[in-house]
Amino acid sequence: MTNVWKQTHRMKRLAKLEVERLRKGKAKAEEDLKILKTDYKKLRSSMRTAGLGKTSEQWREEIQEEKNKADRWERRFQEVQNFVLELKSSLNRIDEMKERIEELETTLRNCEIRIEYLEANEDHQNEQLHYF
Repeated sequence: MTNVWKQTHRMKRLAKLEVERLRKGKAKAEEDLKILKTDYKKLRSSMRTAGLGKTSEQWREEIQEEKNKADRWERRFQEVQNFVLELKSSLNRIDEMKERIEELETTLRNCEIRIEYLEANEDHQNEQLHYF
């Protein structure tokens, strides 16, 4: 019975730590996404206000650089989306763990009640044996 209680307690601590870690990760991912959006807007703005007087080759190089940046941002955005999906999956696992913990706690309470009942019943039988 003590092992069940310890296991339940350990699972609760692990679930709490996992929730906190995931919340921090989610906040970081949301912050990164916000920065990505801001940088993308700045990039678009700088492309519109880029200086004139460049050669065709300079324009091609700048366009290629911007395409490369856009590709990097797209990859980063995909990484953030994947991370968010992983966070959601982890949160689902935590919810499942919480449900299992509740089940274990109920089982533990039932066992404790059963033990109390059996001990009381044993005491009562011992008292009756002393009368004989």
